[in-house]
Amino acid sequence: MTHFVNPFTDIGFKIIFGQPASKELLITLLNELLAGEHHIEDLTFIDKEDNSDNVNDRGIIFDLYCLTSGGEYIIVEMQNRWHSNFLDRTLYYVCRAISRLIERPITDEVELPIGRNDNVTDTVNETPPRYGDRYKLSTVYGIFLMNFKEGKLEPKFRTDTVVADRENGRTVNPHFRQIYLQFPYFTKQLEECETLYDKLIYALKNMNEWNRMPDALKEQVFKHLERLAAVANLSEANRVAYDKAVDRFYVSRIYEEDMQDRVENAMREGREKGMQEGREEGIKEGIKEGMAKSKLEDAQNLKRLGVSTDIIAKATGLSPEEIASL
Repeated sequence: MTHFVNPFTDIGFKIIFGQPASKELLITLLNELLAGEHHIEDLTFIDKEDNSDNVNDRGIIFDLYCLTSGGEYIIVEMQNRWHSNFLDRTLYYVCRAISRLIERPITDEVELPIGRNDNVTDTVNETPPRYGDRYKLSTVYGIFLMNFKEGKLEPKFRTDTVVADRENGRTVNPHFRQIYLQFPYFTKQLEECETLYDKLIYALKNMNEWNRMPDALKEQVFKHLERLAAVANLSEANRVAYDKAVDRFYVSRIYEEDMQDRVENAMREGREKGMQEGREEGIKEGIKEGMAKSKLEDAQNLKRLGVSTDIIAKATGLSPEEIASL
């Protein structure tokens, strides 16, 4: 057991970023991710569970779901293992959150004047809301921390997606944003991390192996991270849940490594078999080419001796046309 929780376990991630005491740390991480695009002053953790409206629909439980003081919604998901259709799932998450913004029913309550009979029909001259107003959206960010390589993304650490014009790359709708962080591609060493952003990513990737926070991480945010993530500071309930999560984490990693070994062994055996078959096929082709060359040489010699074409054809198996061309 190391000194700090593993952020790539569900409960470890929520201990670091998903409790009220984590808000300052989460804001710092998000502002570093969105630097130059947006700055968050404050945020509120909101209900992570998005229940379905009917039995045929699927509900969602986000890892973290936040509302900023500026009115933006942010989904933060940590995914430790690859699974099929991961990108489709992230698209569904963001689209579901966006659709919820306009699914609230519009109710305009109008009070009758005092003293009037309720049976009297009143005409209220109020300007009805414009049809398009209900579709005015807040920005929804989907931020996905991935402890694996996703083959459908570019082989790099960070991928940012927007709704954009395919021809010129200009953003068409700024309210749909997805950020994918593939941690296996982050290969910087601590001495190469010059920005706070790089240092935060480096800490998240490596802290599970540390017994103390490195001296080079002097910023206040890392002192806060050290307090939050220390296993010794966990409550009894969180410690029990975390120990179980770590067990599952290492069991799944052992299983994945075993499967990877099997795949690599199968590929190696396949290559060796293919090489052997290739060698045998090459020998066969070489024999055939040698025999063909020998026939041509025999035919040329017989032709120089004045032997008739018919006899040469019978002796070598060559056609009259092939013999005539010699």
